Amino acid sequence: MHTERKIIHIDMDAFYASVEQRDHPELRGKPIAVGHAEKRGVVAAASYEARKFGVRSAMSSQKAKKLCPQLIFVEGRMEVYKSVSAQIHEIFHDYTDLIEPISLDEAFLDVTENKKGIPLAVDIAKEIKQRIRQELHLVASAGVSYNKFLAKIASDYRKPDGLCTIHPDQADEFIRRLPIEAFWGVGPITAKKMHTLGIYNGETLRKCSLEMLQRQFGKNGLIYFNFARGMDDRPVEAVRIRKSIGCEHTLEKDLSAEMSLIIELYHVARELTDRLKAKDFKGNTLTLKVKFDDFSQITRSVSVERPLQRLDDILPLAKRLLKGVDYSQHPIRLLGLSVSNPKEEHELANAVRSNPIQLKLEFKDDYTLVGTLN
Repeated sequence: MHTERKIIHIDMDAFYASVEQRDHPELRGKPIAVGHAEKRGVVAAASYEARKFGVRSAMSSQKAKKLCPQLIFVEGRMEVYKSVSAQIHEIFHDYTDLIEPISLDEAFLDVTENKKGIPLAVDIAKEIKQRIRQELHLVASAGVSYNKFLAKIASDYRKPDGLCTIHPDQADEFIRRLPIEAFWGVGPITAKKMHTLGIYNGETLRKCSLEMLQRQFGKNGLIYFNFARGMDDRPVEAVRIRKSIGCEHTLEKDLSAEMSLIIELYHVARELTDRLKAKDFKGNTLTLKVKFDDFSQITRSVSVERPLQRLDDILPLAKRLLKGVDYSQHPIRLLGLSVSNPKEEHELANAVRSNPIQLKLEFKDDYTLVGTLN
């Protein structure tokens, strides 16, 4: 176990909403949502003032307005968020080049060896938080620990404007009391399943055998087993290889007629093939995402030998996946398709790891930073 590592997880607080409040003083202190206010709209981000009313990202705009009638909707400005994210990363690079972006508003930093020779990771986290506040007029939360799992948990622990350190000698006690919902990778469905198995926190999770967890949760069983013991050996990886490309459409109205859904699926598949060609991306797994009228959602995947990039290959597979979905009780409100699992992914990752090369990080789409070789 790499307890000598020093990992920081930085997570911007209500990032999109905070950028809007920073740039529009009249919105400060008010409940705002970034997204579309119309009937089929979805909240992309909510300010902390809005969160007090229960407004959350991925919630329908209609539900958000019911919870908070005075909610102000603001159109998103993705180019601005990308630009601000790049400024945040410039600050990170003053301390380390071992930066693993997770999204526009969060990243892992390995500061075991750092450019300023600062011995304590918590002091680096304090400096970064302070500089983000002073230079960009935004607020970040930071978590510090000896692995990614604990650093991520720590950054969530005292939000907003949080700073939490989990030392190796505190980790066991911290994990023991941690609610299972707070474990990385445990969403609402998994948490519900864990509850039925009598697992409510780190302590009860630790009592489960590896065999039992793998039987119940497949390959994730080993991850949960290790997390319960404070173990996570994944390094902070500065190069993130694109693993998938996808798109999704929220339908103008909920649909349950097969022909109408196939027409919508065609449009999604057309957009996906355009994106695949633009990025020259080929993968071997197609995933269909379906969100129903009650906001529950499912995914269905199929893998094939040939690379997927052409509409003639993708559309028949998409239709086959949709055939396996039961929407008789719940009409569909959203359809999404993505292509993933490129065969050359592992070869590229190995090539990058074995060559000491310079990397240039740049944004390739709304959410993903990828490395290009100089």
